[in-house]
Amino acid sequence: MSLCGKKIVVVLPAYNAGLTLEQTLDEMPSDLVDQIILVDDASADNTSALARNLGLETHVHETNLGYGGNQKTCYRSALKHDPDIVAMVHPDYQYTPLILRSMCSLIAEAEFEFVIGSRILVNGALQGGMPVYKYIANRFLTLFQNLCLGNKLSEYHSGYRIYDAKILREIDFDRFSNDFIFDNQMLAEIVLRRYKIGEVSCPTRYFPEASSINLPRSIQYGLGVVGTSIKGMVSRATGKRSLL
Repeated sequence: MSLCGKKIVVVLPAYNAGLTLEQTLDEMPSDLVDQIILVDDASADNTSALARNLGLETHVHETNLGYGGNQKTCYRSALKHDPDIVAMVHPDYQYTPLILRSMCSLIAEAEFEFVIGSRILVNGALQGGMPVYKYIANRFLTLFQNLCLGNKLSEYHSGYRIYDAKILREIDFDRFSNDFIFDNQMLAEIVLRRYKIGEVSCPTRYFPEASSINLPRSIQYGLGVVGTSIKGMVSRATGKRSLL
């Protein structure tokens, strides 16, 4: 049964997720979700074939476009179904779909417009096995971004995100990066435009098959967050209220 009659589309940005896709889908609340879309970013494994066998709407990039590029295809595909809510769930089984109902409820029933699954609330990140250096970087970057954007979120870096679909219609997300920084640019834009944001404590898992960027890419991402934060601070100071 859907939430308040809201049409919910789940998007799965996938890369080499063949070993974890079925585990992820096993925890998906099927009575809640109207459509599931998987976008395979040129995986080297059987991700797309498995997704089709499981009955998912499947789109495949012929060349790897990056995490942000994958999401762009996800959201464009989701909007074709005229959804009320779009939920991004990673198919690497790092974030559990078991809390999807609670997260979507904040939009369907409590008038929030964007919900993020926070790994930081109640120490979920360290308990789930997040490397200590990533945890420290997360806390520093989150503090810096909160100061720059005039906000107070527990973290900006979780990939578990639920959108009121109007956000994806109103923000020209194609203008953002195709790389990992896309998530941070989107969230900074959401903060700047003053959409109502909710957070839900999200258990997370770190294991070999779960996607995780290496140290050099993490440093590149961190520098991108600093740049996005400063750009957002300038936008606030000039009254623009947008990165675009």
